[in-house]
Order: sequence, then structure tokens, then C-alpha cells
Amino acid sequence: MQPVTLRPCRVDSGRQVQDTGGVATEANRDASAQFALASSLVAAERYDEALAPLQRVAASQPERPHVWRLLGDCLRANGRPVDADAAYLAHVRQSIHDPELLSAAAALAEGRLPDAEAGLRARLRQAPTDVAAIRMFAEVAARLGRNEDALNLLERCLELAPGFREARRNYALVLHRVNQPERALAEAERLLAADPEDASSRNLKAAILCRTGDYEQAIRIYTGLLERYPRNARLWLSHGHALKTAGQVERAVAAYRRALEVEAAFGEAWWSLANLKTFRFGADDLTVMRRQLARTDLAEDDRLHLEFAVGKAMEDAGEYGPSFQHYARGNAIRHAQLRYDADETGARVRYVRDHYTRDFFAARAGAGSPAPDPIFVVGLPRAGSTLIEQILSSHSLVEGTMELPEVTSLTLLLRKQGDADSAMPYHDALATLDADALRALGERYLARTRIQRKTPAPRFVDKMPNNFMHIGLIHLMLPNAKIIDARRHPLACGFSLFKQHFARGQSFSYDLTDVGRYYRDYVALMAHFDAVLPGRIHRVVYERMVEDTEGEIRRLLDYCGLPFESDCLRFFQNPRAVRTASSEQVRQPIYRDSVGHWRHYAQWLGPLESALGAEILERYPDAPIAGA
Repeated sequence: MQPVTLRPCRVDSGRQVQDTGGVATEANRDASAQFALASSLVAAERYDEALAPLQRVAASQPERPHVWRLLGDCLRANGRPVDADAAYLAHVRQSIHDPELLSAAAALAEGRLPDAEAGLRARLRQAPTDVAAIRMFAEVAARLGRNEDALNLLERCLELAPGFREARRNYALVLHRVNQPERALAEAERLLAADPEDASSRNLKAAILCRTGDYEQAIRIYTGLLERYPRNARLWLSHGHALKTAGQVERAVAAYRRALEVEAAFGEAWWSLANLKTFRFGADDLTVMRRQLARTDLAEDDRLHLEFAVGKAMEDAGEYGPSFQHYARGNAIRHAQLRYDADETGARVRYVRDHYTRDFFAARAGAGSPAPDPIFVVGLPRAGSTLIEQILSSHSLVEGTMELPEVTSLTLLLRKQGDADSAMPYHDALATLDADALRALGERYLARTRIQRKTPAPRFVDKMPNNFMHIGLIHLMLPNAKIIDARRHPLACGFSLFKQHFARGQSFSYDLTDVGRYYRDYVALMAHFDAVLPGRIHRVVYERMVEDTEGEIRRLLDYCGLPFESDCLRFFQNPRAVRTASSEQVRQPIYRDSVGHWRHYAQWLGPLESALGAEILERYPDAPIAGA
């Protein structure tokens, strides 16, 4: 959400509240007396009697926000919600005269969230129906990642003032962020019903449609917006992302180029070109990028993206030493911004290996939803999961969706149900669920992912790689779902992660030692599940897929219980939208050059190799020994 916009405070000369003469002074005294009377009546809950004096003050001194708030309270108490809404909205408009809210808005704009939170919390203790303060407090919560608090605050805000459009837009945005696209879309539609041409609401709707896979409609919205705002670089970027995912690569490149025409230092647009993977920068591009990197006033976010983009340009040119240095600088910037703890990941993996035993699963056999619909593809990013999804979605009985966040949403739900003082509240809560509760979880997952399914195909792919951490949950709630582990050579996968800047998540990937430790934890966890749930997970090794594509595809389909279809061999002709960094690569036949490409960087991968350890490297593609 955006900070509250601060505008210069202008008071009409006929409504000045300072002493400019006897008439004004008398009017001020009368207004003050009327407001004091009304305040005492409100305190006594005599809301109907307070209406008249408040209306008189509002008419004579409309710039006083507290008057409108109290008037809204009284109108609401008297069963007049429409009039109360109007009063609260007047309160919002006049809040630019309120020094406390101006101070909180300034703190928000400057990123001083603790100051903003303290001021707003104190304000709401005194005036719990201050809808302007509630909305700002929701923004603080959202920025701090307390999305549930933000939603609750915004729901209260809209309960009081349903016409508060800025609050409704914030509400839709938070719903979008917490993976509730259907509700977010409904709120966006409500905003557009009131103002069909509102640009911010149209932009929000397009972003939500991209989340639900409705790219053609989103592209139409972006096209219309760009006709009105052709100098908006970020809008061109969003348009490019939608076009890229829909497979319209030439138009995507043109959109990214337009963004750079508007703003040459726009690092994210440069990286978006590099992230097409099949795109190659020209010499002129490299000159411009280097010129931007040389600037001392370049924003950190632009520098971060440009370092990754120049690294890719150098890689394509075969200049691997300079390429690695640019990648390393980009990673260093991002690593400093994040708070990844490899020890914490290791502790979670050890906990799962200790508690999710054969006996644990045997005691819960037969629980969960029997639906066979999902095919989960797990593993590490950049290990071939998009290729597997593309192959499967080329089958007539399977639909490809995206990296669905719903399993993660369920873990957050379980975490709230667990003991807050526990080290692992999510796992503790899961262990207490009976068969009915586990079935309900599975049904919830199916219901929440239905919006992503656009065809009548009975099966669908959920390729969120990090779901390998939640195989226990997946098995318990959906015992008939298929689980596929996408695996790639640890040095190839590790370096591919290091040179990839992810839009979100994957915070382990910006340091080679962290990458190695994460890979090591991943294979140890998968080896554990191979031991306690033998045959449950099918492994696809990328290098084997490259060498024996048809054989691996036949084995994959057989595991999924699907008849062989030759279209799966022609996966690169599948026109579906692909929402990952590999979108352009999987629209081409498999090529062998990528298998050993990491060796060009071998001399700089010592920290990754050391963190992985000899056993993982020596045994690959076999898994390490379970329990090791």
C-alpha cells in the first residue's frame, strides 16, 4: 500500500479559525461550545441529541476532522449507515488538517514504522472509529508482514465507511498478497463498478488476473492503461511480464524496451530482458547498463538488478570471470537485505526427520481427501521442475497451473493453531489432527486451487519447488496425490540458483555457502521420505531426462497413472502460459549444452562445493544414505 498522500493545507479565508475579528471570535466560541456540548452527549451515549450541535459545527467549520468523526459515530448509532459513511469520508478528507495524522503519515513515508505504529496506536485508543488512522495502521501492519492484522483493520475500516475507496483498494491489495485472488478480484470489481476508469483499480485488477492465469484479459487492461499513461515505466514492465508469460515474447521485449526508454536506469526492466534466458543483449545495451552502474546516485534496487543483468550479458559473451563478479555483487546486495538463517533451516529438517517416521504415517493411514487431482513437483528451483510441468501439461488429462502458494498458506494456518511457544507449532498442530481434519485440509487445498484450473482436465500440476519441506502434510491430506522430485547436479543447480534473482522467496540463494547447505538439507530430507514412504515419490534427474527423454517421460507418465501420449514428447509446442524464469527455455526442445555449463564457473564455486560435502557430490545422481 502507498503512504497517505500529503497535500498543502489550505483553509478558505471565510472559514479561518484564528481570531481575525469579533464576528469570527464569537463564531469560534459558539462552535467550541456546541462541540463541547456534543462531546458530552456522546460520552453519555445520547447520540440522537448530539446530532444537531455536531451538524451545526460541521456546517460552520467543516475543516475540523474530529467533528465529522463524532458525527459519523452518532449517525451510525442512530441507524443511518449511509449518512455515517458520508460523515466518515468527510473526516478522511479533512484529516489533512490533523497534526497527529500528518506526523504518522510522514513517519510512514520515511519508513519510520515504529514511530508511525506508536502514534497511530495511541490515536486509536482515544478515537477507535478514526477510519483514516485505521487505514494507516493497516498499512503499517502490511509493511511489517502482519497481513492478518492488516485485513482485520481494513475490514473494520470498511464496516464503518464502505465508501472509503482508498481503504477498499488497500483491502483488495492485501487479499491479493495473501493468496485470496477471488476475494481480491471481487473488491477490485466493486471499485471499478463505482469508477470504471480508475487507473489504479484497473491496474490492480490486471495484477490479480495474472495471479489467476487470465493473462489475455490482463493484457487488454494493461494495453488500455498504457494508451493513457505511455510514460509509466512500471506499467510497461507489468505489461511485459504478462506478455512473456502468455508466450508473446517479441511483444514482451518491446514492452521492456519501452520501459527503458522512459527510465534508462530501471534495473528491473534490464533484468527482465536478461531473465528471458533466450534473449541476448547487444553491445549498445551493455554500454548503457555499464553507464548506469557507474552512477553514484543509482538506487540500490536498480543496481541489484543491473548487476544480475550485466552478469548474464557477460555470460552470454563467454566472459565468465567478469560475469561471475557481477553476479557476486548482485548477490551481495540482495543477501544483505535478507535475513536467511541456514541453521534454522537445518533445525526444521532435522525435526521433520525425527518426527515423521514410518509409525507416524502408519497411524494415520487412510486419512485425508482421496482426490487424486494434484501432481506436486517439488525440489529446488532451477532443477527442471518447469520442464516436468510442461511435459505433464502436454498430456490431455493434465493441466499446468503455476507455483501455487496454497500449501504454504495451510502451513501458516496450522502454525496459528499450534502452541505459540513451541519451536515447531505447525508440525505440532498437524500431529494432533484426526482423519476428518486431515480430509478437511485436503478439501480446502482443492477448493482454494480451483480458480487456477481453466480446463476440464481431471489432473493438475502444482510445481511450487519448496513444497519438499511439506511432503508430510501433502501425504497426510492428499494421500493419492502424486509427488515428483525434480533433481539436478548439485553444482549445476547451485550455480543456476546463484545467478538467478528471484522476485520473492528463495532467500537462501544469494550466498554460495547457504545454497550448498540448503541443497544438502533438501537431499537429506528427500532421502528420509524415500525411507519412510518407500515408492511414494518419483524422482526425475535432469541429466537423465536430457540423455533419454522418451524413456524418462514414459516412466514419469507411468508413475502418474497416465497413458503415454506423443504430445508429451513435443512439450515445446505447448502454447500454455508459463509463469517461471524457465518460460522461454521450455518452449524449445531439450538441448544438452546446459548440462555442463556450470563448469565454466567451477573455479569460483569452492564455497558451494565445500558446503555440499563430498558424499553428495560423489553419490550424485544417487541420494545420500538416509539418516546420514
